[in-house]
Amino acid sequence: MADEYERLCDFQNLYAAHKAACRGKRGKFEVIDFEMNLAVNLCDLQSALANKNYTPKGYNHFKIYEPKKREIFAPSYADRVVQHCLCDNILMPALESRLIFDNAACRKNKGTHFAINRLSGFMRDFYRKHGTQGYFLKCDIRKYFENINHAVLKKKLHKIWGDTDIGALLCKIIDSYENTHGVGLPLGNQTSQWFALYYLDRIDRLIKEQLQINYYTRYMDDFVLIYRDKEYLKQCLAKIREVCENELNIQMNDKTQIFPIKNGVDYLGWHFYLTDTGKVIRKLRTSNKKSLKRRMKKIAQKYSDSIIEMDDVSRSIASTYGHLKHGHTYRLRNKLSWETVFGRTSRSQRGSK
Repeated sequence: MADEYERLCDFQNLYAAHKAACRGKRGKFEVIDFEMNLAVNLCDLQSALANKNYTPKGYNHFKIYEPKKREIFAPSYADRVVQHCLCDNILMPALESRLIFDNAACRKNKGTHFAINRLSGFMRDFYRKHGTQGYFLKCDIRKYFENINHAVLKKKLHKIWGDTDIGALLCKIIDSYENTHGVGLPLGNQTSQWFALYYLDRIDRLIKEQLQINYYTRYMDDFVLIYRDKEYLKQCLAKIREVCENELNIQMNDKTQIFPIKNGVDYLGWHFYLTDTGKVIRKLRTSNKKSLKRRMKKIAQKYSDSIIEMDDVSRSIASTYGHLKHGHTYRLRNKLSWETVFGRTSRSQRGSK
């Protein structure tokens, strides 16, 4: 454990963390300011960590509205460097081996595309064995990050790090924010992602090891089970609720329900359903289509107002096109051209300015 803290305080590791933290953010004032005295700032962080007097500086609060309204509490840039170093060198190596394979969010070689492909594979395999005679149990946690209990989280982390310097630092970071007394993690912290991944590991183990559900995937607090017997899924849900409420101090929201496979299921912005031949179809959810149209309109307006350049527009279209290729969205992708999304007149109007 002492070696872990030494890795955190290593200057080269802190420099690598800075390189990762500033990626894509080099034009921001706080990054420029940090890099103006890079060696001094990194030495100050190294000294504060080595002397055990490092303290998070607080959070910058703002809201985002895509894909839905969220409140973000972003740490200072120096704190982001520390968290990158902590996550890359300590949390990730220690927690990766403790997480189940189908815990998909924010992990190397995983993510949303991994999760949706796993669900598609589960549905195809289920069809080969049982046809469409089965059910989904779709679960979602009510305001997950806002309701993670500090005492419960610290107890889970204490089993790994105990009363070590790393354990004390993790507790300090956890206590640097709260939604209500002793509850809540800030969405802007990189450590929050790893804490949230591990917090529901008890649920993962319950579902895979005790309840013996083979077809199960989780992306953060959004998870899906597939089973042939509705009554057994009701029992599963009751046990999941019990653990969530009594051990983890969190609750399911109203989206949690059981329904037939033939109805399909919403997961990570897509609607999945099986055809009579066993083919899995992935369609973009209606709400996501509306969100996409709003975003494209905003980009078109920014281009028309000379706020962004055509290269920015092209990159945005290419990124969206790449995402849509992961579903059955042929017609929608065909609309992602300049003329159909932004209109022929906008280009001529921009050129005449």
